[in-house]
Amino acid sequence: MRIFIAGATGVLGRNLIPRLLQRGHSVVGTSSTKERLQELERMGSEAILMNGLDRESVLRAVSAAQADVVVNQMTALASVQSYRNFDKEFELTNRLRVEGTAYLLEAARQNGVRKIVVQSFGGWPQQAGSAIANPEETPYATDLPARMKNSHRAIQQMEEMVLSSQSPVGVVLRYGFFYGPGTSFDSTASTMEVVRKGKFPIIGKGTGVWSFIHIEDAAEATRIAIEDAPAGTYQITDDHPAAVHDWLPELARLLEAKQPKRIPEWLGKLFAGESTVYMMTRMRGAANGKAKRVLKWKPRYADWREGFAAMLRRPL
Repeated sequence: MRIFIAGATGVLGRNLIPRLLQRGHSVVGTSSTKERLQELERMGSEAILMNGLDRESVLRAVSAAQADVVVNQMTALASVQSYRNFDKEFELTNRLRVEGTAYLLEAARQNGVRKIVVQSFGGWPQQAGSAIANPEETPYATDLPARMKNSHRAIQQMEEMVLSSQSPVGVVLRYGFFYGPGTSFDSTASTMEVVRKGKFPIIGKGTGVWSFIHIEDAAEATRIAIEDAPAGTYQITDDHPAAVHDWLPELARLLEAKQPKRIPEWLGKLFAGESTVYMMTRMRGAANGKAKRVLKWKPRYADWREGFAAMLRRPL
């Protein structure tokens, strides 16, 4: 197959391209900067300069690629510094999710593309309540903080336009929090330094449930979805969603850091913002049962404890 990956120089794209090439596929990757086109070519991909927010640029790129499958991995997540001003931090990513996906869908229809696969997120966009969300039945959240609502609306709009598409058929992959090389939970990433320095406290009771996925496991699930997934939504996470009061102390232990401090919610809102408090106290995890059942996918690191320990080269 010929596979067009928008945003191919992101951390998932860099892990996905070699897997697709090893399977004998042709890959056409895009970047919004000329400097990174050579990076794609070194990996063995064809490379196209594309502005995902420029309709004509997207139409030209997809037309030139003559692809069977279009994949949208366009985000600006690397620039996110904090969750205090959530919608402001995610503003560009939100536009890429809505406008960029709409342009890709239009281009895909014009060029006879048979499938589109898009990156979404499993966790805070789904309704709080029970600790774990099932993709087939969980409604969208309705009680998010005001500063998360634009980002939530963007995810919902993107998912709905993709899932309603008949040609190309649409596949939504709701990933958990990425960890591993090149991610915000890399062994040398700033997030880890904050934990090492004891500046990542548990807010309230730390009952927010997070789902993690190693970047290599996410790439493999994406490869399978490109090749074989029927239309629909799949949550790409490990097998063990974990509350903050479980995973954060364990991460600190693996980093040989002091155990995280605990602060009340009111203090968390003051210093970190309401969005951070929501994610630390009310966010829900995501179940991966459908992805494992339908895609026949199994994460190499089924438990975040094992994955973090392997990444940090520490015993469990």
